[in-house]
Amino acid sequence: MAPIPGSGLAKGLAVTLRTMTKKTVTEQYPDTQPDLPPRTRGVIGLFEENCTVCMLCARECPDWCIYIDSHKETVPAAAPGGRERSRNVLDRFAIDFSLCMYCGICIEVCPFDALFWSPEFEYAETDIHELTHERDKLREWMWTVPAPPALDPGAEEPKEIAAARKAAEKLAATQAAAQAAQADHADSADPADPTEPPEGQS
Repeated sequence: MAPIPGSGLAKGLAVTLRTMTKKTVTEQYPDTQPDLPPRTRGVIGLFEENCTVCMLCARECPDWCIYIDSHKETVPAAAPGGRERSRNVLDRFAIDFSLCMYCGICIEVCPFDALFWSPEFEYAETDIHELTHERDKLREWMWTVPAPPALDPGAEEPKEIAAARKAAEKLAATQAAAQAAQADHADSADPADPTEPPEGQS
């Protein structure tokens, strides 16, 4: 069915009329903090423990505003006869917010959930060079990241939680079996009943 001529104009004018009838409210910032949406894109927080220095965020950034430095360390073998491994250790993680366009690509491509959106927005500086924030500041912003929204009650259980729950149940079952085996062994090792007379006595 073809659209009615002028329907788009009518919809646009309806939006304008609805807006015109609303009361204008002046936000008294900074005396009153604004009521921001829960997933506001303010700044980017860094959860350093999850960062593996894979460099995906820096490579995918269209503005090249992420700076990462690292070095390699040798990790000794976990078991005798095993091989040593090398791992990357993060030395520097900085974001130049004077270049960042808040596209969120770095957060989307991070495979280890090390970057998150924070609603924090009060980070203005008088010098543009001070807008390059190092990992200590990014870590402070990490604690302002809101909790993720609750899952739909009818949704399937996440694979990570299901795997962790199964592993915990398996470990609990193994420990219970070990304790039962120890109890059986202790019962079989008990001395004879003290009420019975020793051999040779009647």
